[in-house]
Amino acid sequence: MAGKRSAYLAFLFALGLAAPAAARETVAFEPGVAPGTIVIVTHERRLYYVFEDGAAIRYPVGVGKAGMQWRGLSRIDGKYLRPAWVSPPEVKRDHPELPDFVPGGSPHNPMGVAALTLAGDQYAIHGTTQAMRKSVGTFASYGCIRMLNEDIADLYPRVGVGTPVMVVP
Repeated sequence: MAGKRSAYLAFLFALGLAAPAAARETVAFEPGVAPGTIVIVTHERRLYYVFEDGAAIRYPVGVGKAGMQWRGLSRIDGKYLRPAWVSPPEVKRDHPELPDFVPGGSPHNPMGVAALTLAGDQYAIHGTTQAMRKSVGTFASYGCIRMLNEDIADLYPRVGVGTPVMVVP
């Protein structure tokens, strides 16, 4: 496992993504949430990854725009580096100029450098394109949780398939 993590970190450094983001920070977190849980607080536009000692890493995120927010419990059901993107029907309807498919690794790929799909495969926690960085911290997505590439690169090795995810208003 340590070898895989080292190789992954070397990959991120090569991409220039392993530098810490200024907005990412460790904070105190409410008791009662199991360690290893991801908690997304929509109104704060923040994602928390909870540690055992009553602390969490807090990341800024973009969340669903009006009418596209959701809440509830889920879990990570897939982990993908440099994922390809297929335009969801709702996005394609609103933006017919977008391509149907963007290959993984493309600078135009809205999934960014990594994606953590959520059970049901309708939504994901993912990176973003350079052009869309400004949407992180806003209400901008179609329901996915959008992170800076350097932040999804930090979160990705911390979680596994099965990690619980709570989305609260």
